[in-house]
Amino acid sequence: MGANIFSEKHQIIFYETDVTNTVTPAMLINMIILASEDQTDALGVGAEEVAKFGIGWVVTQYKMDITRLPRQGETIKISTQATCYNRYFAFREFWVHDSDGQECVHVESIWVTMDHETRKIVTIPDNIIAPFNSEQVKMIPRLPRPKRLAETDQLMTKAYRVRYFDIDGNGHVNNSRYFDWLLDALPMSFLTRHNLTGINIRFENEVQYHHIVTSEATLMTDVSDAIVTKHRITMENGDVATEAEFHWEPIINR
Repeated sequence: MGANIFSEKHQIIFYETDVTNTVTPAMLINMIILASEDQTDALGVGAEEVAKFGIGWVVTQYKMDITRLPRQGETIKISTQATCYNRYFAFREFWVHDSDGQECVHVESIWVTMDHETRKIVTIPDNIIAPFNSEQVKMIPRLPRPKRLAETDQLMTKAYRVRYFDIDGNGHVNNSRYFDWLLDALPMSFLTRHNLTGINIRFENEVQYHHIVTSEATLMTDVSDAIVTKHRITMENGDVATEAEFHWEPIINR
């Protein structure tokens, strides 16, 4: 028997979209995380139960294949499955379908359990993972690493100070904030003229309250059959917080 699949519906609201009335990647991440949290609650292993072990779930990477991003007013179905796991890593998938049942987005993600005090990765407790009926494997699927920025790249940069309202209940920057920071380094003229077709984002180091981070981006020029932008968020001490690549296609007609 395969792992449990959990689904719920959501209507796209105006404040979840950008100037093109298309849902933003940051808001889409919030929606899929809500679905995963609703599943854990339904299985009796929600955040409060997990916190009793002194740990919390933390995502380390997302890979998103995008057919199209939903638009304002649409009702979508979000489904998720904790597909497989091993001692330290869990692999979770998400799907977004429109009202006609067409797949809009498929997300693969890798998760770990982190000790709240030490901020170190710890073994996933058996009684936390068991209710999902996930397959236990030696090796979970590996996601490709995002393409890295090079010293010779011409960078577009913006700096941000981490605000109180950027921090979530785990004590670090909410994952959705990174998507906004990463994409905001690109000019509005580019963002409004291109559709996202793929995202690969890897989280390396935690960003804390009052840190100043720099978002850097460049357009890859050595790719002939796709439009790809490479991104990085660095902290004041030079550590890399996040690396990502975004895949795009020009908007022909809207």
